[in-house]
Amino acid sequence: MNYDVFVTCAVTGAGATTDKSPHVPIAPDQIADSAIEAARAGAAAVHIHVRDPGTGAPARDPRLYREVVERIRASSVDVVINLTAGMGGDLVLGGVEQPLPLGRGTDMAGATERLAHVRELKPEICTLDVGSMNFGEGDYVMTNSPAILREMARQVRAMGVRAELEVFDTGHLVFAKQLIKEGLIDDPVMIQLCMGVPYGAPDDPTTLMSMVHNLPQGCIFSAFSLGRMQLPYVAMAALAGGNVRVGLEDNIYLARGQLATNAQLVERAVTILSAMNVRVLGPAEMRAKLKLVKRT
Repeated sequence: MNYDVFVTCAVTGAGATTDKSPHVPIAPDQIADSAIEAARAGAAAVHIHVRDPGTGAPARDPRLYREVVERIRASSVDVVINLTAGMGGDLVLGGVEQPLPLGRGTDMAGATERLAHVRELKPEICTLDVGSMNFGEGDYVMTNSPAILREMARQVRAMGVRAELEVFDTGHLVFAKQLIKEGLIDDPVMIQLCMGVPYGAPDDPTTLMSMVHNLPQGCIFSAFSLGRMQLPYVAMAALAGGNVRVGLEDNIYLARGQLATNAQLVERAVTILSAMNVRVLGPAEMRAKLKLVKRT
């Protein structure tokens, strides 16, 4: 069990949740405000996507990231900034009989373009999805080739930013270990186990522990699941030796029929951990643990 846990809040994500809850932030000021509230509630880190302010659709415009990050850094609240680098690997096939031409929603970008906002803003952490996957229903495929991932890892390392390796299935762990073996990921290695995402690793305890037992030696990890399993996973992750992620990217409810804010999800996570006699780490302690470089 991990008795010293940091909590990450995944503030908005890229999913189609904005029409399901008024609390999912869309505009940059809303995302920044929600991130600050989550930090005040006990989150040591905030994981940030951006959205088109007009439509709520997922976006990767560096200008949107810049506004969010500048607002957070200008606030009086200290928090570790973790930016996604997962956008730009979205492949939507045209259909079951005619996969080509590609369908609406396809957004494929090269390694350098996918990291434009990271290069400009130099967050402490950025994510690296270490594999491809059939992500849910329909014709969408989360696409990350080994060559693109190696180049992204190389560029992130050269920027002095810590890569958080996003692992959705067992094969992703194999490739994560390969990146480490090739010297493309600095110590301490940080891994996020993303459980319960169709069609990746299911979120039952046996599968989680199988993933934990196959982690790279000496790594620091977090684990989360989706929907109603998000809050139980607060306890599950700590029991398994890891850290915690909650937030509206992965779950919009505090209880059945009760829509949550990011701050409320963090508060609940802190309550669960405190009841387990777990010490919740602040941002400075998280930086020390992961050897992160704070930038202003």
